[in-house]
Amino acid sequence: MANETVIHRADAFLAEGAPFTLGEETAADCFGEWLELAAQPQTLDHRPELRELLGPGRTLRFRATGTAPGTAAEWLVDLTGAAITWRHAPRAEAAVTVSGPLTDLLLVLYRRLPARSPGIVIGGDVELLDSWLERVSFG
Repeated sequence: MANETVIHRADAFLAEGAPFTLGEETAADCFGEWLELAAQPQTLDHRPELRELLGPGRTLRFRATGTAPGTAAEWLVDLTGAAITWRHAPRAEAAVTVSGPLTDLLLVLYRRLPARSPGIVIGGDVELLDSWLERVSFG
């Protein structure tokens, strides 16, 4: 519930045009929880269209910039198997890499901030990122 409240708080700040920032530990936890929910096996059962994301070479890397040393702020989403999986993977190679400040990456993941926002850098298969963001959402 705390992470959901964080996103509602972000919505309130963004609606007012106010800057939204979040502590690294909380933002990283929110990010991980979102990925955990997206990777639940039953997700594919309830939303079979997500299977369209799966295929060879389909990996996404999210890399937070400017975080404190020791912060687990790099995630690899693997769509190459029969299900969506993810793991912390510093310096992993991926079909597409999305980099930026941790709070901004979280807001991109929750589709509160466009992926092509200032401060967000996308390298690689942009169409894969767009497809991922279009299909994998909550709410």
